[in-house]
Amino acid sequence: MELNIPAGDFDGYIFDLDGTLIDTMPVHYRAWSAAMRHQGLAGVLDEDYFYALGGVPSLQVAALLAEKHGLAIESPDSVAEHKEELYRERLSSEAIAAIAPVVEFARLMAKTHPVAIATGGTPDVALPSIQAAGLGDLFKVIVTPQDVAPGRGKPFPDMFLEAARRIGVAPEKCLVFEDAEPGIRAAQAAGMTVVRVDSRR
Repeated sequence: MELNIPAGDFDGYIFDLDGTLIDTMPVHYRAWSAAMRHQGLAGVLDEDYFYALGGVPSLQVAALLAEKHGLAIESPDSVAEHKEELYRERLSSEAIAAIAPVVEFARLMAKTHPVAIATGGTPDVALPSIQAAGLGDLFKVIVTPQDVAPGRGKPFPDMFLEAARRIGVAPEKCLVFEDAEPGIRAAQAAGMTVVRVDSRR
């Protein structure tokens, strides 16, 4: 995989986590599949639809997957929590690989520029994933949906704007790395330049 880094003078770099820095999306998919089967899913969870939701907060993913598959769920919160529990269980048995070109670029830029993560995952999921991939030393600024107003995760720009604020860089001087459409729209809405990471190829 090659990264198409645009020309320009950027002062800060912001990275999505799942599917951008680390190859966790297949693990998330398996965890969501198990969680939705527990809610009555009889067939196969729509994989393409799931990947299209990359970066969307888990609570919204639970509601959207249920709607997509015609499932009546009483509490998206409890479904999302169950999924996160299943994901954390898998972290101990399934290797989490870094997406090498992106991590290498992040490590290079971190020598001279501030870097941050803006992830749709909650801290209890994102932080163990970061540690499992060996990236705990690299990112000191990590923004999750809990750091913005409820319902203002990706595709809204709030998380990227908060990440830019924390690293002290104007939004228009930030370069964002994202693999999914909601995150790309969020970064563009924040006035940032985006590098699309095609980690599924």
